[in-house]
Amino acid sequence: SFVHDEPAMRVIAGKFPVSLQFGIASFVLTYLVCIPLGVAKAVGDGTPFDTVTSVLVFVGYSISPLMLGILLIVLFGGGTFVSWFPISGSASDFYEAMTFWQRMGDRAWHAVLPLACYLIGNFATLTLLMKNAFLEELGKAYVQAARAKGLSERTVRYRHALRNALIPIVTGLGHFLGVFFVGNLFIEQIFSLDGMGLLFYNSLLARDYPVLLGILTLVSLTLMVGNLLADFLYVIVDPRIDFAG
Repeated sequence: SFVHDEPAMRVIAGKFPVSLQFGIASFVLTYLVCIPLGVAKAVGDGTPFDTVTSVLVFVGYSISPLMLGILLIVLFGGGTFVSWFPISGSASDFYEAMTFWQRMGDRAWHAVLPLACYLIGNFATLTLLMKNAFLEELGKAYVQAARAKGLSERTVRYRHALRNALIPIVTGLGHFLGVFFVGNLFIEQIFSLDGMGLLFYNSLLARDYPVLLGILTLVSLTLMVGNLLADFLYVIVDPRIDFAG
């Protein structure tokens, strides 16, 4: 590194845990929320629940992370209303003196507001993708044939249609991994998180090319791992796919 005068990967390794923490949490929570929500919206297509949730996810999608972060700080970080959550850093000053479970709780407490910024903007895309894929599967001939055989609606939906509806979700797995793990400059700037997004921006300004190339290499590897993971999940979701052949 031209700026830090140490190996570029050591500089990146010092910033990576923060982005990794938020990346994994965002990735897992997004899929845990969006897949059931998309299925529920497809089952209740056209109902008030579907309409209200669509409005909420589109409102979240339309708000930029910068404005959302400022709004959350004002509402919940002691700006004007309540002071429930810390507004900066990923841990408290006395973090080293805590027990293991206290550290976990402290990191989770500090992560609430940044995680909300990471998550809300990604809900709309994945939720609507899941809903549309599930609706498409429910309208196919094999679903009608399963119903004609006398199978229960629950079996038809969740043992037959759902598995095939997950294929488009698996396709975007590599992209989501790359987006989450690279960090977000605006979120890290607002909440004073010393992660990959801020490091990339500062390295770009300083023309610290070894660090920039190291980050790009790490992002490329993350996308590659995500695509490989998606290929393995293809086989699990759809046994008809056989890469060995």
